[in-house]
Amino acid sequence: MLANVLVRSLKHCVRRFATQTSEQTIRLADVNINYVQSGNGSKNVLLMPGAIGSAWVDFKPQIEKLPDVLPDYNIIAWDPPGYGKSRPPKRHFTPNFYHDDADYAKKLMDIIGKPKFSILGWSDGGITGMILAAKYPEAVEKLVIWGSNSYISDEEAILFEKMRDVNTWSKRMREPLEAIYGIQGFADIWAKWVDAALTPTFILHGKKDPMVAAEHIRYLRKHLKDSKFFEFPDGKHNIHLRYADKFNRLIAEFLIDGVDGNK
Repeated sequence: MLANVLVRSLKHCVRRFATQTSEQTIRLADVNINYVQSGNGSKNVLLMPGAIGSAWVDFKPQIEKLPDVLPDYNIIAWDPPGYGKSRPPKRHFTPNFYHDDADYAKKLMDIIGKPKFSILGWSDGGITGMILAAKYPEAVEKLVIWGSNSYISDEEAILFEKMRDVNTWSKRMREPLEAIYGIQGFADIWAKWVDAALTPTFILHGKKDPMVAAEHIRYLRKHLKDSKFFEFPDGKHNIHLRYADKFNRLIAEFLIDGVDGNK
């Protein structure tokens, strides 16, 4: 009886240790990079946030809960240069900013001693993740993307222009980003983003995503021939937040075993 109690207590302690998080900012070349880490495994997953997003705003359910379904993984979520707590310096949207972010992410993982890793990329983070996987195939083991464009269509250019004024956004969408950047800072950095605007791969998609036209999914599935695919019929742009538990399970299945989804 006592032995069983001790075993249960030990398992509980191990689980608590595995899901503890740490956060720090390091100097990387000419920028400060903030990153969050959870889990206690031997493999690694890098979470790459969307446009002007941050580790905690974009990936809180994954930082806190992925270690439960991926006990053999370290979960690393970063704030790209100029985003979140990776400031100063301010964000600069050069023509090559996706490529620059890919290079910085690779350097970060090298410096913290995790040279091989899988990627979870949302929206802009998915674009950066695809570039990173293409530039550094020896480093990226698996790639998961959702809410990501493959190019900008004429219709999306019009949509982005309409979204330039953040006062038209819902309060729920604005407040987490205003808390990071300040009300005016958020408006400024979003306007700048609008202006700028053979790894095993898992493509997830919210069928009702207003930010990503269906043509992008068809394009990605056509050109990433060995990719897996799963669609949330009622999902929109933030499927990893709206359906966090199911999303996390799908990610775990893919990273551990691979998954057929509804390819």
